This record gives sequence, C-alpha cells and structure tokens, in this order.
Amino acid sequence: MNYDVIVIGGGPSGLMASIAAAENHAKVLLIDKGNKLGRKLAISGGGRCNVTNRLPVDEIIKHIPGNGRFLYSAFAEFSNEDIITFFEELGIQLKEEDHGRMFPVSNKAQSVVDALLDRMEALNITVWKDTPVKDVLFNNDQTSGVQLTNGDIIGASSIVIAVGGKSVPHTGSTGDGYPWARKAGHTITDLFPTEVPLTSDEPFIKEKLLQGLSLRDVELSVLNPKGKALITHKMDMIFTHLGISGPAVLRCSQYVVKAMKKWNLDRVTMNIDAIPGLNGEELFQRIHKQLKEDAKKAVKNSLKGLLPERYLLFLLEKSEIDPNAQGGTISTEKIRVFSQSCKQFRFTVNGTLPIEKAFVTGGGVSVKEIEPKTMASKLMPGLYFSGEVLDIHGYTGGYNITSALVTGRLAGMNAAIHAKQ
Repeated sequence: MNYDVIVIGGGPSGLMASIAAAENHAKVLLIDKGNKLGRKLAISGGGRCNVTNRLPVDEIIKHIPGNGRFLYSAFAEFSNEDIITFFEELGIQLKEEDHGRMFPVSNKAQSVVDALLDRMEALNITVWKDTPVKDVLFNNDQTSGVQLTNGDIIGASSIVIAVGGKSVPHTGSTGDGYPWARKAGHTITDLFPTEVPLTSDEPFIKEKLLQGLSLRDVELSVLNPKGKALITHKMDMIFTHLGISGPAVLRCSQYVVKAMKKWNLDRVTMNIDAIPGLNGEELFQRIHKQLKEDAKKAVKNSLKGLLPERYLLFLLEKSEIDPNAQGGTISTEKIRVFSQSCKQFRFTVNGTLPIEKAFVTGGGVSVKEIEPKTMASKLMPGLYFSGEVLDIHGYTGGYNITSALVTGRLAGMNAAIHAKQ
C-alpha cells in the first residue's frame, strides 16, 4: 500500500500538515498512535484553544526564545494572520484577548479540532488511529515509508514527522521522533523542560508559609551568579508546596535551566519586585510617610492594600518588624529594609519539575539541518519535520501552536510537491 505523503502525529502540526499536503493534490495518510486526534489542541489555552497570536511577526518571534528567528522565512510563506484566515474559512470565528491571544468565539477547543477533522474528511485524507509507528524507512538515501509495530510496511515518497516533544506525555508526545531523526543523520540538541514550574528548598517553601498565595503583576527575575538579571517577566505568579508557578514563573523557567547548565549551579537566585510601579526611593518615602502619619495605627493596618496580606506579613517578619507595632515606633532603618524587600525579595530555586510536567519541550531536531522555507531535511530527501519535535520553543500564549501550525503548513505543502516530482 502506497501514499504520496505520510504524516506521523495527529497534533496541531500533523493535522495542518496533512491538510496542506492534500490541498496540494497528494494522496495522504495520517497515522497517530493514540485514539484521539488534536489532544494538545483541545487542552490548550485552558481548554478554550489559544489557536494563535495576533501580535506583529517581530513580536511573535521575540516570544519564541528557542530559535524563533529560524521561523522568519516560514512566516513569509504562512503567517499568524494566514492561520486566522485559515480557521475563519473553516467556519471558526476567532476573537482577540489580552496580549494578542486568539480564541474561538465559542470558547470551545473541540470546535477547532472538529473543524480540522471535517476539512481532512472533505480532502479524503486517510486516518489511522491507534496505530503506533515502529520505524521510518529510508532506501537509497531517500525516504521510502514507515513500518508499523505490527510489522506492516507502508510506502511513501514523503514523510512528515510531527510527533511532538516529550512534554504533556498523556497527549501522546513521548519523544518517538528523535530516534527516527537520528537514523536519518540528524542531530538532536539537548532536551530540557521549558514553561515548567520551579522547585525550591528554601525554608519558607518547605514550611508552606506562602503556599497557594498569588502575586499579581510582579516583576520576576532570574539572576546570574553576579546578581544581574538574565531575564525579567512582569506577570502573575503563585507559591506552591514545591516552589513557584504561574505565568511569570513558566516564562522564566528555561532561563533557570540554562543558568544551571552554563555556570554548573545547584541553585539559581531569583528576585521578586512586588511593586514595580515605583522605584526604591519613591516606595520608601511613601511607606515612611504612611507610617508616620498613622503613628498610632498598627503597621499591618496602616500598610493594608500595599501587598496581599500574607505577603505583607511575611516581608514584615523578614524585616524584623512586629506587624502589630504602632507605625510611629518603627525606625527609619527598618522601614528602609522593609521597603527594599518589597522591591528585592531574593530566594533560590533548585530546579524544575520533570520534562513530562512541562508545557513545552526545549531542544529537539537541530534547525541547522532543516530548510527554513520548506521544513525539509537537508540530509534526507523526502523527510520533513514540523512542530515541537524541532528545536523550537516559545512561551505559552499561542506562540508554540503558531509555530506548530506554520511549520506543519510548510512541511505538508512541500512534502506534497516533493512526492509529485
């Protein structure tokens, strides 16, 4: 049994690749080892499906710190705006939310998956679910087909590997694509978790003093060994029983992993600026004035609203200020120490949750060995890669799905063109 194009993997990238190949008149087979297609799409954006992002291309590339620049050529062929048009033509109306994130008006991720599956059916794409691939076959230095775990061999002159990375393995992404890529001569860069919660063995974490506490719109920084910020993200965060999580933490996490590797560290220092709107001196003056004006009031009441109550009490204690003491009794020196802790609360993290708990895999098939306009392997004719199996990773917020859909589109289209030659 032969096909023009076989797409392995039924996630966002594989679904898009199969549609693009079929729209270019190829006979397409999509194979997935799971019993349900589009699983990662269905759980993205909190189950509402953050299909892409409407920021300008330069901004999107900035939000894909892992080799985002490789995608400039791809975006010239098929951009985030093209993704929006593509879905609207399938009958999925989209709406824009904060930070350019695009969601279906229905707020139902399944509607997006169903629209893709309907399009695949209309294009007569053959779909095999519950069908694990054992191997990708190469013959005379070109792609020749796949072997299934039951021993069956299916021929094809083009193959798209769109099996994902190693993150969120319950959706099926368990790293299957790396050995096949290596077999074709490809380099797999070191895999690491990104967009992942961070762990800490600080006493305040172990004692669960702040567990469950959210901080809104704080500036969270990862510091190098000299105390200089490597990256700062201004977003929300939350303290957990194991460490810290939330949007700011997920975005900072890859920089923690890289710092540990670069400087061979057991721990990395982070800094929370809980009041980024004021500089240190302005904040000190404001707090000092407040406490002196409310000289007879308890400090914790006088400063109510400055910070969430649990965090306020925590920082007061660290600054050796009795929260029940009257404002007028607190020395200027202690007020300065406290105001500084609002801007600079430093603590260490000692790692991340495992890659399986990460939202995104860092590392993968080296993009140096991939044609940026076509997603073709530079080493093996007829072999294409798309999505998270590649060494491309972005922040959460529609950036990884944008990368998956764009690379899938190009891989499928060019796999079809190659098969027809």
